[in-house]
Amino acid sequence: MAGGSSQPAILLVDDEPHSLSAMRMALEDEFEILTAPDAAEARNVLEQDWVQVVICDQRMPGQSGVEFLSDVREGWPETVRLLITGYTDTSAMVSAINDAGIHQFLTKPWHPDQLLIAARNAARLFHLARENERLALEMRLLNATAESRVEKRRKKLREGMGFETVLRAPNSPMNAAVETARQFASFDVPVLLTGEPGTGKTQIARAMHFGSLRSDKPFYELDLTGMPADLAAAELMGAKRGMLAGSVARIGLFQKADRGTLFLGGIDTASPELQLALLRVLTQGSFAPLGGQERLTTNLRLICGSGRDLRDCVAEGTFRSDLFFALAGGEIAVPPLRARRGDVAILAQALLAELSARHGKPVHGLDEAALEFLENYDWPGNLRELTNEITRMLIFARDSVLGADLISRHILQAPPGEEGADRSAESAISAEGTLKDRVELMEMRILRETLTRHRWNKSRAAAELGLSRVGLRAKLDRYGIAESAAKAEQEN
Repeated sequence: MAGGSSQPAILLVDDEPHSLSAMRMALEDEFEILTAPDAAEARNVLEQDWVQVVICDQRMPGQSGVEFLSDVREGWPETVRLLITGYTDTSAMVSAINDAGIHQFLTKPWHPDQLLIAARNAARLFHLARENERLALEMRLLNATAESRVEKRRKKLREGMGFETVLRAPNSPMNAAVETARQFASFDVPVLLTGEPGTGKTQIARAMHFGSLRSDKPFYELDLTGMPADLAAAELMGAKRGMLAGSVARIGLFQKADRGTLFLGGIDTASPELQLALLRVLTQGSFAPLGGQERLTTNLRLICGSGRDLRDCVAEGTFRSDLFFALAGGEIAVPPLRARRGDVAILAQALLAELSARHGKPVHGLDEAALEFLENYDWPGNLRELTNEITRMLIFARDSVLGADLISRHILQAPPGEEGADRSAESAISAEGTLKDRVELMEMRILRETLTRHRWNKSRAAAELGLSRVGLRAKLDRYGIAESAAKAEQEN
Protein backbone atom coordinates (compact mmCIF):
# COMPACT_ATOMS: atom_id res chain seq x y z
CA MET A 1 0.00 0.00 0.00
CA ALA A 2 1.32 3.48 -0.90
CA GLY A 3 0.07 4.85 2.37
CA GLY A 4 2.75 2.87 4.22
CA SER A 5 5.60 4.56 2.34
CA SER A 6 7.48 7.51 3.79
CA GLN A 7 7.52 9.09 0.33
CA PRO A 8 4.53 11.00 -1.10
CA ALA A 9 2.42 8.83 -3.42
CA ILE A 10 1.82 9.99 -6.99
CA LEU A 11 -0.64 8.32 -9.36
CA LEU A 12 0.35 8.53 -13.04
CA VAL A 13 -2.49 7.97 -15.53
CA ASP A 14 -1.68 7.53 -19.22
CA ASP A 15 -2.69 4.96 -21.82
CA GLU A 16 0.77 5.01 -23.45
CA PRO A 17 3.20 2.65 -21.66
CA HIS A 18 6.32 4.54 -22.76
CA SER A 19 4.91 7.80 -21.32
CA LEU A 20 4.23 6.09 -18.00
CA SER A 21 7.75 4.67 -18.01
CA ALA A 22 9.30 8.07 -18.74
CA MET A 23 7.32 9.75 -15.96
CA ARG A 24 8.22 6.98 -13.52
CA MET A 25 11.93 7.40 -14.29
CA ALA A 26 11.71 11.16 -13.69
CA LEU A 27 9.90 10.83 -10.33
CA GLU A 28 10.69 7.48 -8.71
CA ASP A 29 13.72 8.71 -6.73
CA GLU A 30 11.55 11.04 -4.64
CA PHE A 31 8.04 9.59 -4.78
CA GLU A 32 6.09 6.37 -4.38
CA ILE A 33 4.83 5.76 -7.93
CA LEU A 34 1.44 4.22 -8.79
CA THR A 35 0.31 3.87 -12.40
CA ALA A 36 -2.89 3.24 -14.32
CA PRO A 37 -3.60 2.96 -18.06
CA ASP A 38 -7.06 4.48 -17.91
CA ALA A 39 -9.59 6.26 -15.68
CA ALA A 40 -11.31 3.09 -14.49
CA GLU A 41 -8.09 1.49 -13.23
CA ALA A 42 -7.00 4.80 -11.73
CA ARG A 43 -10.25 5.00 -9.76
CA ASN A 44 -9.55 1.55 -8.31
CA VAL A 45 -6.08 2.69 -7.22
CA LEU A 46 -7.53 5.76 -5.51
CA GLU A 47 -9.99 3.60 -3.59
CA GLN A 48 -7.21 1.32 -2.30
CA ASP A 49 -4.27 3.68 -1.70
CA TRP A 50 -3.72 7.08 -0.11
CA VAL A 51 -2.67 9.27 -3.06
CA GLN A 52 -1.47 12.84 -2.65
CA VAL A 53 -1.01 13.83 -6.32
CA VAL A 54 -2.56 12.67 -9.61
CA ILE A 55 -0.80 13.45 -12.92
CA CYS A 56 -3.10 12.56 -15.81
CA ASP A 57 -2.85 12.76 -19.58
CA GLN A 58 -5.71 14.57 -21.32
CA ARG A 59 -6.13 12.18 -24.25
CA MET A 60 -7.25 8.76 -23.02
CA PRO A 61 -9.77 6.19 -24.29
CA GLY A 62 -13.12 6.10 -22.58
CA GLN A 63 -12.79 9.19 -20.43
CA SER A 64 -10.65 12.29 -20.98
CA GLY A 65 -8.20 13.58 -18.40
CA VAL A 66 -10.41 16.57 -17.47
CA GLU A 67 -13.46 14.32 -17.04
CA PHE A 68 -11.53 11.91 -14.84
CA LEU A 69 -9.99 14.67 -12.73
CA SER A 70 -13.45 16.18 -12.27
CA ASP A 71 -14.51 12.86 -10.70
CA VAL A 72 -11.36 12.91 -8.55
CA ARG A 73 -12.27 16.37 -7.36
CA GLU A 74 -15.64 15.08 -6.17
CA GLY A 75 -14.43 11.86 -4.54
CA TRP A 76 -10.95 12.86 -3.32
CA PRO A 77 -11.00 16.68 -3.12
CA GLU A 78 -7.74 16.92 -1.13
CA THR A 79 -5.73 15.18 -3.89
CA VAL A 80 -3.75 17.70 -5.99
CA ARG A 81 -4.56 17.35 -9.70
CA LEU A 82 -2.15 17.99 -12.62
CA LEU A 83 -2.99 17.61 -16.31
CA ILE A 84 -0.63 16.85 -19.21
CA THR A 85 -1.95 18.22 -22.48
CA GLY A 86 -0.74 18.77 -26.00
CA TYR A 87 -2.72 21.98 -26.50
CA THR A 88 -2.74 25.40 -24.86
CA ASP A 89 -6.20 26.70 -25.77
CA THR A 90 -7.08 29.33 -23.16
CA SER A 91 -10.81 28.63 -23.08
CA ALA A 92 -10.17 24.89 -22.67
CA MET A 93 -7.78 25.57 -19.78
CA VAL A 94 -10.31 27.86 -18.04
CA SER A 95 -12.98 25.18 -18.46
CA ALA A 96 -10.64 22.53 -17.06
CA ILE A 97 -9.79 24.68 -14.05
CA ASN A 98 -13.49 25.26 -13.34
CA ASP A 99 -14.55 21.65 -13.90
CA ALA A 100 -11.65 19.71 -12.41
CA GLY A 101 -9.83 22.22 -10.23
CA ILE A 102 -6.54 21.67 -12.07
CA HIS A 103 -3.57 22.86 -10.02
CA GLN A 104 -1.11 23.01 -12.96
CA PHE A 105 -0.95 22.25 -16.68
CA LEU A 106 2.09 20.53 -18.22
CA THR A 107 2.39 20.87 -21.98
CA LYS A 108 3.90 18.26 -24.24
CA PRO A 109 6.74 17.61 -24.71
CA TRP A 110 7.48 17.98 -21.00
CA HIS A 111 11.01 18.08 -19.58
CA PRO A 112 11.95 15.68 -16.73
CA ASP A 113 13.12 18.59 -14.52
CA GLN A 114 9.89 20.46 -15.21
CA LEU A 115 7.83 17.38 -14.26
CA LEU A 116 9.89 16.84 -11.08
CA ILE A 117 9.51 20.48 -9.96
CA ALA A 118 5.75 20.37 -10.63
CA ALA A 119 5.44 17.11 -8.63
CA ARG A 120 7.42 18.55 -5.74
CA ASN A 121 5.26 21.69 -5.64
CA ALA A 122 2.07 19.61 -5.79
CA ALA A 123 3.19 17.33 -2.94
CA ARG A 124 4.19 20.39 -0.92
CA LEU A 125 0.78 21.96 -1.58
CA PHE A 126 -0.95 18.77 -0.40
CA HIS A 127 1.14 18.74 2.77
CA LEU A 128 0.50 22.41 3.53
CA ALA A 129 -3.22 22.07 2.90
CA ARG A 130 -3.43 19.10 5.28
CA GLU A 131 -1.29 20.86 7.86
CA ASN A 132 -3.33 24.06 7.73
CA GLU A 133 -6.57 22.07 7.87
CA ARG A 134 -5.35 20.21 10.94
CA LEU A 135 -4.11 23.38 12.63
CA ALA A 136 -7.39 25.15 11.90
CA LEU A 137 -9.28 22.29 13.56
CA GLU A 138 -7.00 22.42 16.59
CA MET A 139 -7.49 26.18 16.87
CA ARG A 140 -11.25 25.69 17.05
CA LEU A 141 -11.16 22.91 19.64
CA LEU A 142 -8.31 23.68 22.01
CA ASN A 143 -8.28 26.15 24.88
CA ALA A 144 -6.21 29.33 25.04
CA THR A 145 -3.04 27.50 26.14
CA ALA A 146 -3.30 24.99 23.33
CA GLU A 147 -4.00 27.80 20.84
CA SER A 148 -0.68 29.38 21.76
CA ARG A 149 1.07 26.07 21.02
CA VAL A 150 -0.60 25.80 17.61
CA GLU A 151 0.36 29.37 16.73
CA LYS A 152 4.00 28.51 17.34
CA ARG A 153 3.67 25.61 14.94
CA ARG A 154 2.12 27.91 12.35
CA LYS A 155 5.10 30.23 12.69
CA LYS A 156 7.46 27.33 12.25
CA LEU A 157 5.62 26.41 9.07
CA ARG A 158 5.90 30.00 7.77
CA GLU A 159 9.61 29.96 8.56
CA GLY A 160 10.16 26.88 6.40
CA MET A 161 8.22 28.44 3.55
CA GLY A 162 10.27 31.61 3.78
CA PHE A 163 13.75 30.09 3.56
CA GLU A 164 12.70 27.49 1.00
CA THR A 165 12.25 30.32 -1.50
CA VAL A 166 16.05 30.73 -1.58
CA LEU A 167 16.83 28.23 -4.34
CA ARG A 168 20.21 26.48 -4.11
CA ALA A 169 21.97 23.17 -4.67
CA PRO A 170 22.57 20.71 -1.78
CA ASN A 171 26.23 21.73 -1.45
CA SER A 172 25.77 25.40 -2.30
CA PRO A 173 27.91 28.10 -0.62
CA MET A 174 24.57 29.84 -0.02
CA ASN A 175 23.69 27.16 2.54
CA ALA A 176 25.94 28.74 5.18
CA ALA A 177 24.30 32.16 4.73
CA VAL A 178 20.79 30.66 4.88
CA GLU A 179 21.53 28.61 8.00
CA THR A 180 23.03 31.65 9.75
CA ALA A 181 20.00 33.75 8.74
CA ARG A 182 17.70 31.01 10.05
CA GLN A 183 19.47 31.15 13.43
CA PHE A 184 19.17 34.94 13.63
CA ALA A 185 15.56 34.98 12.38
CA SER A 186 13.92 34.11 15.70
CA PHE A 187 16.09 36.51 17.71
CA ASP A 188 14.77 40.07 17.69
CA VAL A 189 18.10 41.77 16.93
CA PRO A 190 19.35 43.95 14.02
CA VAL A 191 21.06 42.06 11.20
CA LEU A 192 23.51 43.24 8.54
CA LEU A 193 23.55 41.42 5.19
CA THR A 194 26.65 42.09 3.10
CA GLY A 195 27.16 41.14 -0.53
CA GLU A 196 27.26 42.47 -4.06
CA PRO A 197 24.11 44.01 -5.57
CA GLY A 198 21.70 41.40 -6.90
CA THR A 199 22.84 38.50 -4.71
CA GLY A 200 19.44 38.06 -3.03
CA LYS A 201 19.80 40.02 0.21
CA THR A 202 16.18 41.23 0.06
CA GLN A 203 14.94 37.66 -0.36
CA ILE A 204 16.90 36.50 2.70
CA ALA A 205 15.65 39.47 4.73
CA ARG A 206 12.05 38.61 3.81
CA ALA A 207 12.61 34.97 4.75
CA MET A 208 14.01 36.07 8.11
CA HIS A 209 10.88 38.14 8.70
CA PHE A 210 8.58 35.19 8.04
CA GLY A 211 10.75 33.05 10.30
CA SER A 212 10.51 35.52 13.19
CA LEU A 213 7.97 36.26 15.90
CA ARG A 214 6.95 39.30 13.82
CA SER A 215 5.81 37.17 10.87
CA ASP A 216 2.16 38.20 11.25
CA LYS A 217 3.16 41.88 11.03
CA PRO A 218 4.14 43.83 7.88
CA PHE A 219 7.48 43.64 6.06
CA TYR A 220 8.76 46.75 4.31
CA GLU A 221 11.81 47.32 2.15
CA LEU A 222 13.62 50.38 0.80
CA ASP A 223 16.81 50.62 -1.25
CA LEU A 224 18.80 53.73 -0.36
CA THR A 225 21.23 53.34 -3.27
CA GLY A 226 21.13 56.48 -5.40
CA MET A 227 18.28 58.00 -3.37
CA PRO A 228 18.70 61.71 -2.45
CA ALA A 229 19.20 62.24 1.28
CA ASP A 230 16.07 64.41 1.73
CA LEU A 231 13.87 61.90 -0.10
CA ALA A 232 15.27 59.00 1.94
CA ALA A 233 14.60 60.92 5.17
CA ALA A 234 11.01 61.63 4.13
CA GLU A 235 10.42 57.98 3.13
CA LEU A 236 11.71 56.69 6.47
CA MET A 237 10.75 59.33 9.04
CA GLY A 238 7.70 60.83 7.35
CA ALA A 239 6.92 64.51 7.12
CA LYS A 240 4.47 66.99 8.58
CA ARG A 241 2.04 68.88 6.35
CA GLY A 242 3.77 71.62 4.38
CA MET A 243 7.20 70.01 4.30
CA LEU A 244 6.63 68.23 0.99
CA ALA A 245 5.22 69.33 -2.35
CA GLY A 246 1.45 69.39 -2.35
CA SER A 247 1.27 70.29 1.35
CA VAL A 248 0.42 66.72 2.30
CA ALA A 249 1.62 64.85 5.37
CA ARG A 250 3.47 61.56 4.93
CA ILE A 251 3.70 58.59 7.27
CA GLY A 252 7.22 57.15 7.15
CA LEU A 253 8.36 53.55 7.11
CA PHE A 254 9.64 53.81 10.69
CA GLN A 255 6.02 54.27 11.75
CA LYS A 256 4.48 51.84 9.24
CA ALA A 257 6.89 49.05 10.23
CA ASP A 258 6.08 49.33 13.93
CA ARG A 259 6.07 45.76 15.37
CA GLY A 260 7.13 44.51 11.92
CA THR A 261 10.38 44.38 9.95
CA LEU A 262 12.12 47.02 7.82
CA PHE A 263 14.86 46.06 5.33
CA LEU A 264 17.11 48.89 4.15
CA GLY A 265 19.31 48.07 1.17
CA GLY A 266 22.35 50.17 0.30
CA ILE A 267 22.91 51.18 3.92
CA ASP A 268 26.53 52.03 3.02
CA THR A 269 25.21 54.98 0.95
CA ALA A 270 23.14 56.52 3.80
CA SER A 271 23.83 60.17 4.57
CA PRO A 272 25.36 61.20 7.94
CA GLU A 273 21.99 62.63 9.05
CA LEU A 274 20.15 59.43 8.17
CA GLN A 275 22.80 57.33 9.93
CA LEU A 276 22.18 59.32 13.11
CA ALA A 277 18.42 58.83 12.78
CA LEU A 278 18.92 55.07 12.33
CA LEU A 279 21.15 54.92 15.40
CA ARG A 280 18.46 56.62 17.48
CA VAL A 281 15.82 54.20 16.23
CA LEU A 282 18.06 51.26 17.19
CA THR A 283 19.14 52.59 20.59
CA GLN A 284 16.12 54.65 21.70
CA GLY A 285 13.27 53.40 19.52
CA SER A 286 12.29 56.95 18.57
CA PHE A 287 12.42 59.39 15.65
CA ALA A 288 11.09 62.79 14.62
CA PRO A 289 9.18 63.35 11.34
CA LEU A 290 10.50 66.12 9.08
CA GLY A 291 9.11 69.44 10.24
CA GLY A 292 7.93 68.00 13.55
CA GLN A 293 9.13 68.73 17.09
CA GLU A 294 7.67 65.75 18.93
CA ARG A 295 9.38 62.37 18.84
CA LEU A 296 7.44 59.28 17.87
CA THR A 297 8.23 55.79 19.09
CA THR A 298 8.56 52.61 17.03
CA ASN A 299 9.24 48.98 17.78
CA LEU A 300 10.58 47.70 14.48
CA ARG A 301 13.20 45.15 13.59
CA LEU A 302 15.88 46.59 11.30
CA ILE A 303 17.68 44.43 8.73
CA CYS A 304 20.21 46.25 6.55
CA GLY A 305 21.96 45.34 3.33
CA SER A 306 25.32 46.67 2.19
CA GLY A 307 27.21 46.24 -1.07
CA ARG A 308 30.47 47.13 0.67
CA ASP A 309 32.29 46.01 3.79
CA LEU A 310 31.15 48.62 6.32
CA ARG A 311 34.49 48.27 8.11
CA ASP A 312 36.08 49.95 5.10
CA CYS A 313 33.43 52.68 5.20
CA VAL A 314 34.13 53.25 8.91
CA ALA A 315 37.87 53.44 8.20
CA GLU A 316 37.21 55.98 5.42
CA GLY A 317 35.06 58.08 7.75
CA THR A 318 31.88 57.73 5.65
CA PHE A 319 30.00 55.50 8.11
CA ARG A 320 29.46 55.93 11.84
CA SER A 321 31.32 53.37 13.89
CA ASP A 322 28.61 53.29 16.60
CA LEU A 323 25.94 52.50 13.99
CA PHE A 324 28.17 49.82 12.48
CA PHE A 325 28.61 48.10 15.84
CA ALA A 326 24.87 48.38 16.52
CA LEU A 327 24.25 46.47 13.27
CA ALA A 328 27.23 44.10 13.17
CA GLY A 329 26.07 41.88 16.03
CA GLY A 330 24.30 39.84 13.37
CA GLU A 331 26.40 39.98 10.22
CA ILE A 332 25.78 37.58 7.31
CA ALA A 333 27.85 37.45 4.11
CA VAL A 334 25.79 36.58 1.01
CA PRO A 335 28.00 34.98 -1.69
CA PRO A 336 27.96 36.27 -5.28
CA LEU A 337 26.59 34.10 -8.09
CA ARG A 338 30.08 33.42 -9.49
CA ALA A 339 30.83 31.58 -6.23
CA ARG A 340 27.64 29.50 -6.66
CA ARG A 341 28.19 27.91 -10.07
CA GLY A 342 26.37 24.77 -8.93
CA ASP A 343 23.25 26.87 -8.27
CA VAL A 344 23.07 28.48 -11.71
CA ALA A 345 21.28 25.58 -13.42
CA ILE A 346 18.62 25.40 -10.68
CA LEU A 347 18.11 29.16 -10.68
CA ALA A 348 18.00 29.34 -14.48
CA GLN A 349 15.39 26.56 -14.74
CA ALA A 350 13.25 28.14 -11.99
CA LEU A 351 13.47 31.60 -13.60
CA LEU A 352 12.57 30.14 -16.99
CA ALA A 353 9.51 28.38 -15.56
CA GLU A 354 8.37 31.58 -13.86
CA LEU A 355 9.00 33.80 -16.89
CA SER A 356 7.43 31.28 -19.28
CA ALA A 357 4.24 31.24 -17.21
CA ARG A 358 4.23 35.03 -16.81
CA HIS A 359 4.63 35.75 -20.53
CA GLY A 360 2.55 32.82 -21.76
CA LYS A 361 5.32 31.29 -23.87
CA PRO A 362 5.64 27.52 -23.26
CA VAL A 363 9.35 26.74 -22.98
CA HIS A 364 10.38 23.74 -20.90
CA GLY A 365 14.09 24.06 -20.15
CA LEU A 366 17.64 24.68 -21.31
CA ASP A 367 19.86 22.20 -23.10
CA GLU A 368 23.14 20.93 -21.67
CA ALA A 369 25.36 23.24 -23.73
CA ALA A 370 23.38 26.33 -22.68
CA LEU A 371 23.58 25.39 -19.00
CA GLU A 372 27.34 24.84 -19.35
CA PHE A 373 27.88 28.35 -20.72
CA LEU A 374 25.63 29.89 -18.05
CA GLU A 375 27.40 28.02 -15.24
CA ASN A 376 30.83 29.05 -16.46
CA TYR A 377 30.05 32.78 -16.67
CA ASP A 378 31.02 35.03 -13.74
CA TRP A 379 27.71 37.01 -13.58
CA PRO A 380 28.95 40.41 -12.34
CA GLY A 381 25.29 41.49 -12.15
CA ASN A 382 24.39 38.36 -10.14
CA LEU A 383 20.72 37.28 -10.04
CA ARG A 384 19.51 40.41 -11.83
CA GLU A 385 21.81 39.75 -14.78
CA LEU A 386 20.81 36.07 -14.87
CA THR A 387 17.13 37.06 -14.88
CA ASN A 388 17.72 39.48 -17.75
CA GLU A 389 19.61 36.85 -19.75
CA ILE A 390 16.93 34.16 -19.29
CA THR A 391 14.26 36.71 -20.26
CA ARG A 392 16.18 37.60 -23.41
CA MET A 393 16.63 33.93 -24.33
CA LEU A 394 12.91 33.29 -23.81
CA ILE A 395 11.96 36.20 -26.06
CA PHE A 396 14.08 34.95 -28.97
CA ALA A 397 13.36 31.22 -28.45
CA ARG A 398 11.87 29.30 -31.37
CA ASP A 399 11.96 25.84 -29.77
CA SER A 400 10.58 24.41 -26.54
CA VAL A 401 14.11 24.01 -25.17
CA LEU A 402 16.54 26.95 -25.04
CA GLY A 403 19.87 26.34 -26.76
CA ALA A 404 23.28 27.94 -26.35
CA ASP A 405 22.83 29.86 -29.61
CA LEU A 406 20.41 32.19 -27.79
CA ILE A 407 22.98 33.26 -25.20
CA SER A 408 24.47 36.77 -25.45
CA ARG A 409 27.81 36.97 -27.21
CA HIS A 410 29.73 38.38 -24.24
CA ILE A 411 28.72 35.29 -22.23
CA LEU A 412 29.65 32.90 -25.04
CA GLN A 413 33.03 34.64 -25.36
CA ALA A 414 33.74 34.48 -21.62
CA PRO A 415 36.25 31.91 -20.28
CA PRO A 416 34.59 28.48 -20.04
CA GLY A 417 35.55 27.80 -16.42
CA GLU A 418 38.48 27.14 -14.14
CA GLU A 419 39.13 23.72 -15.70
CA GLY A 420 38.29 24.74 -19.30
CA ALA A 421 40.86 24.06 -22.02
CA ASP A 422 41.04 27.67 -23.13
CA ARG A 423 40.72 29.38 -19.75
CA SER A 424 44.20 30.85 -20.24
CA ALA A 425 42.85 32.98 -23.09
CA GLU A 426 41.58 35.40 -20.44
CA SER A 427 45.13 36.56 -19.83
CA ALA A 428 46.39 36.09 -23.39
CA ILE A 429 47.03 39.78 -23.91
CA SER A 430 49.00 40.33 -20.71
CA ALA A 431 50.53 36.86 -20.31
CA GLU A 432 54.07 35.93 -21.21
CA GLY A 433 54.82 33.89 -24.35
CA THR A 434 55.33 34.29 -28.04
CA LEU A 435 52.94 36.32 -30.17
CA LYS A 436 51.98 33.13 -32.04
CA ASP A 437 50.99 31.30 -28.83
CA ARG A 438 48.94 34.22 -27.52
CA VAL A 439 47.14 34.78 -30.84
CA GLU A 440 46.25 31.07 -30.97
CA LEU A 441 44.63 31.29 -27.55
CA MET A 442 42.39 34.11 -28.74
CA GLU A 443 41.63 32.22 -31.97
CA MET A 444 40.38 29.24 -29.93
CA ARG A 445 37.92 31.49 -28.10
CA ILE A 446 36.61 33.07 -31.33
CA LEU A 447 36.11 29.68 -33.00
CA ARG A 448 34.21 28.29 -30.02
CA GLU A 449 31.89 31.30 -29.69
CA THR A 450 31.13 31.53 -33.42
CA LEU A 451 30.28 27.84 -33.74
CA THR A 452 28.01 27.95 -30.70
CA ARG A 453 26.16 30.99 -31.99
CA HIS A 454 25.55 29.23 -35.33
CA ARG A 455 24.43 26.00 -33.60
CA TRP A 456 27.57 24.27 -34.86
CA ASN A 457 26.67 24.88 -38.48
CA LYS A 458 30.23 24.78 -39.83
CA SER A 459 29.31 26.25 -43.23
CA ARG A 460 27.84 29.40 -41.67
CA ALA A 461 30.66 29.70 -39.14
CA ALA A 462 33.28 29.30 -41.85
CA ALA A 463 31.57 31.93 -44.01
CA GLU A 464 31.49 34.45 -41.15
CA LEU A 465 35.13 33.82 -40.31
CA GLY A 466 36.25 33.93 -43.93
CA LEU A 467 37.41 30.31 -43.93
CA SER A 468 36.67 27.28 -46.07
CA ARG A 469 34.99 24.29 -44.40
CA VAL A 470 38.26 22.38 -44.81
CA GLY A 471 40.19 25.22 -43.23
CA LEU A 472 37.75 25.46 -40.33
CA ARG A 473 37.85 21.72 -39.71
CA ALA A 474 41.66 21.81 -39.70
CA LYS A 475 41.66 24.51 -37.03
CA LEU A 476 39.12 22.60 -34.89
CA ASP A 477 41.26 19.46 -35.11
CA ARG A 478 44.38 21.45 -34.29
CA TYR A 479 42.91 23.01 -31.15
CA GLY A 480 40.87 19.97 -30.09
CA ILE A 481 37.56 21.89 -30.22
CA ALA A 482 34.67 19.42 -30.40
CA GLU A 483 30.89 19.66 -30.33
CA SER A 484 29.28 18.66 -27.03
CA ALA A 485 28.14 15.04 -26.78
CA ALA A 486 24.57 16.07 -25.95
CA LYS A 487 24.35 18.24 -29.06
CA ALA A 488 25.80 15.54 -31.27
CA GLU A 489 23.25 13.00 -29.97
CA GLN A 490 20.37 15.34 -30.78
CA GLU A 491 21.49 15.66 -34.40
CA ASN A 492 22.17 11.92 -34.92
